[in-house]
Amino acid sequence: MKAQIITIGDEILIGQIVDTNSAWIATELTKLGFQVQTMLSVSDEAHEIESAITEALKSVKLTIVTGGLGPTKDDITKTTLSRLFQMPLAFKQEVYDDVVSFIERRGGKMNPLNRDQALFPEGAKWLKNRQGTAPGMWFETSGSVVISLPGVPSEMKGIMMDEVIPALKNHFPLPSTIYQTLMLTGIAESHLALKIEDWENNLPKGMKLAYLPSPGIIRLRLGFTSDNPAKAQEIIQQEIEKVKPIIVKFLFSQTEQSLELTLVNLLKNNAKTISIAESCTGGNLSHLITSIPGSSSVFKGSVVAYSNEIKTRVLGVDSVVLDTYGAVSGQVVEQMAQGTLRLMESDFSIATSGIAGPDGGSVEKPVGMVWIAIATKNQVLSKKFQFGTERSINITRSSLAALNWLREVLLHETFPDN
Repeated sequence: MKAQIITIGDEILIGQIVDTNSAWIATELTKLGFQVQTMLSVSDEAHEIESAITEALKSVKLTIVTGGLGPTKDDITKTTLSRLFQMPLAFKQEVYDDVVSFIERRGGKMNPLNRDQALFPEGAKWLKNRQGTAPGMWFETSGSVVISLPGVPSEMKGIMMDEVIPALKNHFPLPSTIYQTLMLTGIAESHLALKIEDWENNLPKGMKLAYLPSPGIIRLRLGFTSDNPAKAQEIIQQEIEKVKPIIVKFLFSQTEQSLELTLVNLLKNNAKTISIAESCTGGNLSHLITSIPGSSSVFKGSVVAYSNEIKTRVLGVDSVVLDTYGAVSGQVVEQMAQGTLRLMESDFSIATSGIAGPDGGSVEKPVGMVWIAIATKNQVLSKKFQFGTERSINITRSSLAALNWLREVLLHETFPDN
């Protein structure tokens, strides 16, 4: 079953905002068994909107439109669709009561623009908006469905989850598409493809494999469409069991669980605590850990020791070691890790120091060189990593590399005396 997504708004076309709605809607439609054929953005012009929807109706059974449903004059989607489908706008008491209730719950007062939200195309289905005042609309014509939703992401998602998805399941006969995502780190996409090439070439007919890379992480998504969801899940699981021995070194989750959540859960399960000393990562590593609810049970604290003065005065790094080896060195990160371990009295500590870029590098220590150390009360180890030249990506990859190394320590007892 083919679908199309159309976003409306000049603000998207001029790059003022990023269209995140289409990606989210496409994900949900794919879960339902739709094949998203096209994503299209059009301007706030009636003839552009009409043309896009008219063309969509020629090739797909479902079109979802977002944007242009607000109360101001530049929001013309409702009037345009009313004219296109020859469904005149009429006052709808049910919608009006809903808008009044929404505004009064937030201490506001109705005004003429709010009242106009209750003008609704006769013959369209009302999709209740629990997050705002602009109602969603469901149109049917010649066996096809056109759904119009607000462009505000929270409102769009609310209507999709509450109204649209249940209605689509009832309206269309859809096959079940089962997906499972494997999360990997510590390997490049091209190296992964070579490593699993034989397995990939022998996947069952109809199974789709997608590589979804981001800095430091690869999401390996398997998908299988079937009228029997349980059988589809069984087939996917069989293939995962085949590939796991090949990728076990890099696999940290068989769901879309983040690396930081995986590590926090491991620390909790092992009743261990962590502290962090950061230089090149500038607090990002601590942010990842503390973004997880409940991380306070395992995270003692951190020091962002950007200057050498803080490294020596707060963390106790030997100034002679700093002068001899430089801040970006195994010797210094090991002392940083030992310093924060003493300071925070944690079971583990991580320290990072590197040259994030874009400048500051040298022949001996190029941009992208990062040292990471992990310490316990009885042992400290350090590793050197070489990343790229883009600052933000280096910070991300350094943080993930540190998290993953501690994950490996916890899983494989690299520090058996801890």
